[in-house]
Amino acid sequence: MTFIKPFPFSKREIYIIRHGETEWSKSGQHTGLTDIPLTEKGEKEAQRISLALKGMEFQHVFSSPLQRAHNTCLLAGFKNPIITKDLVEWNYGIYEGMTSKQIAEKDPNWKLFKEGAPEGESIDEVGKRADKVLAEWENLEGNIIVFSSGHFSRVLIARYLKLEIKQGHLFYISPSSISILGTEHNRPSLISLNTLCHLKQH
Repeated sequence: MTFIKPFPFSKREIYIIRHGETEWSKSGQHTGLTDIPLTEKGEKEAQRISLALKGMEFQHVFSSPLQRAHNTCLLAGFKNPIITKDLVEWNYGIYEGMTSKQIAEKDPNWKLFKEGAPEGESIDEVGKRADKVLAEWENLEGNIIVFSSGHFSRVLIARYLKLEIKQGHLFYISPSSISILGTEHNRPSLISLNTLCHLKQH
């Protein structure tokens, strides 16, 4: 089992949790605003998060309203999150529910972080959402934990680090993983990316 420990050099941390497995994350389908549940495996993954974070204290808990993120939050032991609409996944427009292979058959040159989603959210629109939530958290004291989805979390990481949105493609995030943002010498820092919580099966 992987256990997360506090980082003494950072004044405070933002823990970003991607939701556990769903049928669409398992099949590789783009899941934007479609509100689908966790699989049984996804529920177990969410419960492991609580073990990995045992002993950690969070003064602020935020969750996307989509059930895959919200239920991951609850199963991880955080019962009263602040539901934040701006934490929902990227709206994929006409590519909702499609796999990368299917999209490539329609447009082999399409890249989400370069072009945005046709009839969905543009890069600027998703970036404004990320900037808005980061601004709302800026003056909060204490550690923050956030439950959201894969692509939006990558945008959130990029914007926290003062990078362009298109550079979010550099940060891969698996289902039920933990990524940590903090500071070093008062500068934004990526402390940990895509930490997975492994627990032996019996």
